[in-house]
Order: sequence, then structure tokens, then C-alpha cells
Amino acid sequence: MKFIPEASWACIKELEKVKIYGNLISAMEGEALQWRKWFGEEKAEIADLPKTFKDVSLFHRLLLLRAMRPDRLSGALKEFVSIELGEKYVEQPSFNMAKTYSEMSPKVPVFFVLFPGVDPTPDVERIGKNYDKSLSDGTLLNISMGQG
Repeated sequence: MKFIPEASWACIKELEKVKIYGNLISAMEGEALQWRKWFGEEKAEIADLPKTFKDVSLFHRLLLLRAMRPDRLSGALKEFVSIELGEKYVEQPSFNMAKTYSEMSPKVPVFFVLFPGVDPTPDVERIGKNYDKSLSDGTLLNISMGQG
């Protein structure tokens, strides 16, 4: 089963210690073509597992993904949390600039930690305008820390 990376074998061997996966390696050898197909799926987290393990729980599927396809684990974890705990635990609440402003004071400034492509400046300026604050008159201060 040369399609399985060497790094995954240690995880697969450890996974066999979990009762439900006690025969994982022998099942993989017996259903090699199905395992190769599953392993090669672009979205392995939603693809059908080979027959021996097709009915495992969502949690046990996560263990298998972690061992064999860690690149697909993030999406599978999101789905797991959504199903088990509810959609509210995976949805990002929209940012409420007005609420943030109400929590600010001269002694409590706002500090934004941003990701590439995110710029809250227009939102900050818009809320500032509602309160007669602006960059041009010096009542609003925007300090960029630069990248990194």
C-alpha cells in the first residue's frame, strides 16, 4: 500500500489500539483498491469509507482522517461540531462596531488583530462619523503597526 505516506503508518498503527480499529491494517490490505480510492478523494471527509468501516461514527471517522488524511481534518471537525453541538458553535458572529464603540473609553482603546485582507478602517471611520470623530480633525486616531 504504497499510496499511504510513511508518516501516516505510525498513526495507523496507533489507531489500531482503538477497539473499533483493531483490524484496520488487515482491512486495508483486504480492501486495498477501496482504500486507495478513498485516500485519493479530494474531499475524503465526505467520501464513503471502504466497506469494513463505512458505518463508523462521525467521531471515529475523525480519528481515521487524523491518521490518514490530516489535510482534511479541519473541515471534518467543523462539521462534527456543527452536528454534535450546533451550528452556533461554528458560525462566526458578525462584528458589531457600534457595540465595540460602546465598550470603549479614553482608558479602554480598541486593538484590532487582523488577518490579511481585513481592514476595519472604513467601519471605524463610519462609526466615528456618527459621533463627530474623524481622522481629519484629530478626534479619531488610527495607528497601524504594520505587517508581522
